[in-house]
Amino acid sequence: MSTPGQRHRTQDDTVLAAGCVLWRRSPGGGVEVCLVHRPKYDDLSFPKGKLKRGEDPLAAAVREVLEETGHHCAPGRRLPTARYRVEGRPKEVAYWAAEATGGAFEPNDEVDRVLWLAPEAALVRLTQPRDREQLTALLDTLPGMLPDALPES
Repeated sequence: MSTPGQRHRTQDDTVLAAGCVLWRRSPGGGVEVCLVHRPKYDDLSFPKGKLKRGEDPLAAAVREVLEETGHHCAPGRRLPTARYRVEGRPKEVAYWAAEATGGAFEPNDEVDRVLWLAPEAALVRLTQPRDREQLTALLDTLPGMLPDALPES
């Protein structure tokens, strides 16, 4: 029997997680992307976290965005799922594009700062190269709102 806070895993012990590539319209036109800094790992990534047992992945992604960034969001298109290993166990992170709709960041136990960056700056600041796939997929969903040339990943 599981407890409400217990995390969800699949039969093969895959850790299931979800997150969003959070974006907003920048004052000067175009968009900015939100990266979170997690001091425990000293990394810059997208807001994400493990699913609770029985939790819908999209609901978990929206919850994680609010918990880690203080922002509410409007989820949009599904982005590629990240698959990798953590401490020898497989992990799958489902991602969505999500526009920030309001809120304000306050440092918390998991995230001590957020950065709102132009997409080309975010591409080079992401700690894990695998996260570039989700950002590139986001950029493909937002035509007409971005600079014409982005650096190769």
